[in-house]
Amino acid sequence: MVDKAIDNHEHTGEADHSQQNFVIHRTYLKDLSFESGDTPQIFQQEWQPQMNFDLNSRFQKIAEDTYEVILQATLTTKLQDKDAYIVEAQYAGIFGIRDFPAEQLDALLKSYCPTVLFPYLREIFFDVVNRGSFPQIHIAPINFDALYAEHLKQQMGEDNHAAVNDGGTKEPDHPIEVDKTIH
Repeated sequence: MVDKAIDNHEHTGEADHSQQNFVIHRTYLKDLSFESGDTPQIFQQEWQPQMNFDLNSRFQKIAEDTYEVILQATLTTKLQDKDAYIVEAQYAGIFGIRDFPAEQLDALLKSYCPTVLFPYLREIFFDVVNRGSFPQIHIAPINFDALYAEHLKQQMGEDNHAAVNDGGTKEPDHPIEVDKTIH
């Protein structure tokens, strides 16, 4: 049966160009900042930190079938009311994505690509905090599939609300964001 399909393409001159393709061309650190303005005094205090981790993702098309996906995160660590340190980083990847339907492309850019990038971003946070001479931190893995599903659910609710209130105009797409307190 495969031979017959190949023969059909040869006889008709048609080629199957709908071959889906996903390639990670490159991942890289785009931006990094570490601030610890209250050192060395902060090292004299009992270490009972309050940590807040903010994360969002965005993407842009940079060429035909090529996208840059960026994870941007901020970790703010406080002792009492003073900042012990703040780490901000952007980690990005360039992905080749060809011949996926729009809904699958959206899922790849907002869920799968961030899932690929997050371990690298997390490792950067671990390393920078360690080099700042602070105790080791733990940032749990993030389920970007669940976040994406939640994002779709919210978007559908907004679309339904917009259709009822203003005749069906669609609001712009929102990036997926995570804001969590680390204990």
